[in-house]
Amino acid sequence: MALYATLKAAMDSKDFETMAAHYHPDYQFVRHQANITLSLDDWRKVAIPMMSHENWQVHESRCLYENDDILVVHNIISFPDGSSEAVMGVHTLKDGKIIRTETGATPLDR
Repeated sequence: MALYATLKAAMDSKDFETMAAHYHPDYQFVRHQANITLSLDDWRKVAIPMMSHENWQVHESRCLYENDDILVVHNIISFPDGSSEAVMGVHTLKDGKIIRTETGATPLDR
């Protein structure tokens, strides 16, 4: 669980660039709600302001499964707009880096 531990520490410290160092250059973030796929550069433009906001917080995080091909995580996250979600993240790996992320989220009352 080396990759998960590194990503969790980066999320806890709100350090997107450390996280991004573990993303493949061809990284894609699939946003099912908006029906779009973001490149690493596009995802950076969304993630940095979100993660640096004082209201963004990961309350709980756990690794459900990790091997050389996939990392599956579950997080409880509060967002800048005051909403909270239970977020399941599925990260597909290539060459030891995350090449694709897909998430599913359930809104929570917090």
